[in-house]
Amino acid sequence: MTLAPDADTVRLSLDEARSLARRVLSAAGLSPAHVEAVAETMVAGERDGCASHGLYRLLVATDSIAKGVVSVDAVPALDEPAPALVRVDGGGGFAQLAFERGRPLLVEKARRFGIAALALNNVVHFAALWPEVEALAGEGLVALAFTPSHAWVAPEGGTRPVFGTNPVAFGWPRPGRHPFVFDFATSATARGEIELRRRAGQPVPADWGYDADGASTTVAKEVLAGAMRTFGGHKGSALAAMVELLAGPLIGDLTSQESLDADAGRKGSPLGGELILALDPAGFLGAAAGQHLQRAEALFEAIQAQGARLPSERRYAARAVSAHEGVTIPAALHRDILKLLERKD
Repeated sequence: MTLAPDADTVRLSLDEARSLARRVLSAAGLSPAHVEAVAETMVAGERDGCASHGLYRLLVATDSIAKGVVSVDAVPALDEPAPALVRVDGGGGFAQLAFERGRPLLVEKARRFGIAALALNNVVHFAALWPEVEALAGEGLVALAFTPSHAWVAPEGGTRPVFGTNPVAFGWPRPGRHPFVFDFATSATARGEIELRRRAGQPVPADWGYDADGASTTVAKEVLAGAMRTFGGHKGSALAAMVELLAGPLIGDLTSQESLDADAGRKGSPLGGELILALDPAGFLGAAAGQHLQRAEALFEAIQAQGARLPSERRYAARAVSAHEGVTIPAALHRDILKLLERKD
């Protein structure tokens, strides 16, 4: 660990970041299997330049543990409701371990049937979805993932929360290259971005949300206490509703409003479900799959040839730098994380 020249930041190697995350999660009482899975997600976020989903999430995760929102030693239970379907009941634990337990069977079924789905039920969410779809795309599969959260987001035309931030993620395999991946909230921004602005005392754009009275505001704290907005007006609102249905009632799990109700004022991370779809190009195309994946490369080249950026390019670039230089986090955040260990002591 080193202090950056301005002393406002702290530089950590990836191993130091991983060790710190594991120590904090272990001290919070999380079982070893969950510690490994959750820590890797946080380190991946920090490594890829996604600060709102990086080590900052240690504060979020430990808070949910302390408030009894998370089952710290939950053992995910796997079953097969239909030939091409996998279900994992997370038992109220974090979603990362439930995904790890269900992923091998999801991959196997996708290759056997051409398409398969994994439902994660009764899991606690605090992270992005791109780790899931990137992992599946790395197996040569096309992947989509959806999850609701807490009711923090107003529908277009309203000012009261109904939806969660409700991300949609997509992964496409690219032989010999990093997968094409995108992951975005259907809200105007991720809630973590607003929280980081609040911590830094910075304003938010006026189109990110409303205060508790339904008025537009640039004060981060007021948006967090009021309602966030969807992106793209009615289009983002419709996508948010789609996510509610796909990863809520369709798989027998909670909507964002039901998740918030179940939280009962504890202000912990969302509890609910996640739906992950996996498609095998070879299932549709057989031996011609490679040929058609190459046709997809022409699409990517057409995008980049005119100076446009592919989603996830910045993450991959940050990943390459982090591997050599480590990651830099605000010194104030580092102090807050260390206080979590002091509290345990």
